[in-house]
Amino acid sequence: MEQVPGGPERQSSKSGLPSCYRHPGVETGISCTRCERPICPQCMVSASVGFHCPECVRSGSGRGQSASASRPRTVAGGSVAADPRLITKILIGINLAVFIAVQVVGNRLLDDLALVGRWPPAPFPATQGVAEGEWYRLLTSVFLHQQFWHIGFNMLSLWWIGAPLEAALGRARYIALYLLSGLAGSALTYLVASPTQASLGASGAVFGLLGATAVLMRRLNYDMRPVIALLVINLIFTFTFSGIAWQAHIGGLVAGILIAIAMIHAPRERRVLVQYGACALVLVATVGMVLARTAMLT
Repeated sequence: MEQVPGGPERQSSKSGLPSCYRHPGVETGISCTRCERPICPQCMVSASVGFHCPECVRSGSGRGQSASASRPRTVAGGSVAADPRLITKILIGINLAVFIAVQVVGNRLLDDLALVGRWPPAPFPATQGVAEGEWYRLLTSVFLHQQFWHIGFNMLSLWWIGAPLEAALGRARYIALYLLSGLAGSALTYLVASPTQASLGASGAVFGLLGATAVLMRRLNYDMRPVIALLVINLIFTFTFSGIAWQAHIGGLVAGILIAIAMIHAPRERRVLVQYGACALVLVATVGMVLARTAMLT
């Protein structure tokens, strides 16, 4: 919950770090270069020197700069939106809508949308699968869930990890990160797993967001131990329990880390070129894996 403007500007935590003046429970070591109030990654707006808080950017207050002197930008150069969680809400809504449709329609919809390389298996002639030209399965499977626990876990993770990341990156960069991480996870699954093994779920995209969060926290010099612990726990679950497509998790994680490095560390003067160039390279690598596997199967 955001603190009402005009309230206490600094609240020191037990660790000695101040808390964000808009989010009292969030510790931060970064302050607005205009008003010098502490701000967290969700609130900070990238400026030519340091970071500004949203209020200073909107009002043009502080050191005599006008509002047009520094356009509202996230740490990755994206535009600051009125609702910084809108894309995350839309993604959760799409996943829930597809899940409800699966519950109503049943296995027929699962068969049409799940990720599968070639089906049915030999000696029957294959009529379905990515190898048969159904490339859309690489994307539709990312929004597909069957069990309540599966969608519940993924959607909670998407909200907890994705919402702050969307605020830090901006909408366009965030949606590119999410979709490319999901596609990379699907592509690695298609490349490595059995062609008759069906796969579904948003886990690959969520792992991409988790990897991007680690890159962002490293960039802001935050304590890395919580995100590393979360990543290790998830990887242990990935390789311990059966029935989990570890390929999707690893593919999404690697893609998310690579894209986030480009987005967060891109030099200001070539930011757009570096950021979307990295996205294009990840997409090319994804297409390359799909083409290579298709050639093996056909």
